[in-house]
Amino acid sequence: MARVVAVHGVGQQLRGESRLLAEWWPAITDGLCRAGREGAVSRSDTVMAFYGDVFRPPGQLLATGDPPWTAADVEEGFERELLAEWWRAAAGSDPAVVPPDAQETLAATPRSVQAALRALSGSRFFAGVALRAMVSDLKQVRRYLTDPQVRDAARGRVLDALGEDTRVVVAHSLGSVVAYEALCARPGHRVQALVTFGSPLGIPHLVFDRLEPSPVRMGGAARGVWPGGEQLTWTNIADEGDVVALVKDLRPCFGDGLRSVRVHNGARAHDASAYLTDALCGNAIAQALS
Repeated sequence: MARVVAVHGVGQQLRGESRLLAEWWPAITDGLCRAGREGAVSRSDTVMAFYGDVFRPPGQLLATGDPPWTAADVEEGFERELLAEWWRAAAGSDPAVVPPDAQETLAATPRSVQAALRALSGSRFFAGVALRAMVSDLKQVRRYLTDPQVRDAARGRVLDALGEDTRVVVAHSLGSVVAYEALCARPGHRVQALVTFGSPLGIPHLVFDRLEPSPVRMGGAARGVWPGGEQLTWTNIADEGDVVALVKDLRPCFGDGLRSVRVHNGARAHDASAYLTDALCGNAIAQALS
């Protein structure tokens, strides 16, 4: 079985495990090289736990990409709330993004959904991302967290990839949520390092409070369940400009045992490869393999 299990992020429904691993593997090796740990793991010992097809409608050939989503398809509730959080985060890190009007809410004014999408499309973070792709990503996050069948199917892909020899789980974006829940669902696993990056795990109400298992209330403050035993080292990596990783420091959510790391990915704030090539990420992976 694989010593390293990689878990991709949102919006990968038209790809597959082989293609994604072909993109991730050079970045993983570069990160190990930057950390002075070149050769710590081989490609044959690494697998991609692919779940993107769970979000691909059956019986359709989506050769042209995502369905032609528009602003009108952003549903009230979860999707509009998450879009509003993205908008606020983008405005906070990018001077070119006009901040949302404090007098207007996405839930109450459909036109503000269009305004949010326009503002985000002009940000550095979402540059080049089609409107329909942004809406599709919103829907994927919502479906994972609210549809039990989708959740079980995606989480099952990670559980199937975990074996007795697995020592490292590396997870990006929504994949960090899937990987976290999968590890919690397998008590006694032998994973020694969880490396998450660009993670939305700490977003209150929308993500953190919906996790399975549910966070435990301790004196009024909620604390997420630790996804392993004492042997597990969890490193969370975030770029300050990463809009998806709204909560950069996950220690208040999961405890001081979590190692919080900041990196600088430039214009590619949320890009998986940019995270993986950093020496701090390479070192977090290598430490569990030595």
